[in-house]
This record gives sequence, structure tokens and C-alpha cells, in this order.
Amino acid sequence: MLKPQHELLVEVDELAWEVGSRATDYPTDWFIEPHSHAKHQLIYAIKGLMIVESGNQRWTVPPSRGVWMPCGQVHAIRCVGDVKMRSVFVRTDTTVQLPVQSKAIAISPLLSELIKASVAFTGPFAEDSREARVMRLILDEICVLPTLPLKLSQPADKRLQAICSALQARPDDNASVADWGRQLGVDERTIQRLFRRETGMTFGQWRQQARLMQALERIALGERIIDVAGALGYDSPSAFASMFKRQFGTTPSQFFK
Repeated sequence: MLKPQHELLVEVDELAWEVGSRATDYPTDWFIEPHSHAKHQLIYAIKGLMIVESGNQRWTVPPSRGVWMPCGQVHAIRCVGDVKMRSVFVRTDTTVQLPVQSKAIAISPLLSELIKASVAFTGPFAEDSREARVMRLILDEICVLPTLPLKLSQPADKRLQAICSALQARPDDNASVADWGRQLGVDERTIQRLFRRETGMTFGQWRQQARLMQALERIALGERIIDVAGALGYDSPSAFASMFKRQFGTTPSQFFK
């Protein structure tokens, strides 16, 4: 049985070690309420897909990927399917140069195995012990992991919010910026300028990223590639697969393997 959220937070934040890991398994569709930690956190799951939200940012995180969440940053997590989470927590006074901003990162096979081994450790342990060496190597790996394009920023502008909500509800909508401008009574150049300012993307880039994030969620739930491609507005599965591979370097069918 899962412990209440406040008890888990106290347990994590009271750990005295410089770096520690913990394993928590969550049932299908579990929602972890908004919270923050007094330590940095690497959010990682060896099974299942997580939707991590913090402020106006949202990450869709499959296995072999993770999210680095700096201390004090409020975030919530939605589990898609059963999720086996294996988190790493790092004290803020560590001398290692860790990322200062939240981001999605690739989890290397080495780091994955180190984390799996470390969740069984019970501290404190000696400085020259195997446990201490494993934990130091975990920190070294976190520092060199590449950032991944798994983030979707949400705009604050009400007009852009209307567009983004509609695109997420109907991802196959192919309306152009000009179409949205006429519908909202806004010049299309204004829409593009606002998208770049508030999300760091053009309208087209944002829509493609939103489709990619939905694709990951649908594939994780077992939907067929041909059905996912159609639901997201692509003319064919091959067109969808080509776009997916350009973004992630692998095909949709291989992504979760």
C-alpha cells in the first residue's frame, strides 16, 4: 500500500546522505499531487510512462528517459499505465556541478543499472565502500546526460491558450495560423510572435511537438501505429514514422524497446 504523499516527502527530505535512491511503484492512472523537495530529484521509471508538469512546462517521459527536477521546484506527475519509479535524490550542498534547470534527459544503460542497484542501499555507508562508489558514479553520469526534446511549454496568453487547448483536444486539426487569426480576430504575425516569445517555438513547431507528446502516450497505452498516425492528422503511417524518427532518432515501434 502506498504511503500518503506527505510521509514520502518527509522520508526523502530527511535522508542524510549526499545522494540516495528510492523505489516506488504506482498503479495505472495514479496522480502525484503538486509538491517539491528540499533535494534535487532525478525522476525516472523503469516501466510505464509519466507526464511531469511544473509551471508552464510539461514533459512526456517514457522508460530510458528521465526528468531532472531542481530542489524547490513544484511539480506533479501523472502515471500512464503501471509505473515503476526509481528516483535519485541529491543534497544541494554537493560539490558536483549538477544541472540548474529542469529538463528531460536520456538515461544510459549504465545509469539505469546503477540506479536499480542503488535502491537497495541502506545508509550510512563508508566513504570507500562499493555503495559510495556507485553513488558517486550516478552523480557523474547525471552531469553528462544529453537533454532530450520531450518538453512542451504552455503559453500564458489567453488567445494562445485557446489555440493550444484546441490542438491538444483535436491533434488532427490542420488549421493554419491564418485560420486561427481569422477565428480569434488576431493578426497571424502577432500569433507567431507570441508563440516564439512564450513557448520558444513557432506555431508549427508547437503543434508538431504536441502531436509527438500525444503519440508517446498513445503508443505507451498499446495503440497501433496506424491508428496513432490517423488520430494525429498524418496522411500515412510512414509520414508519421518519418517525422518521429527525425525527432527521436528511432522509429515509433522501436522507441519503447
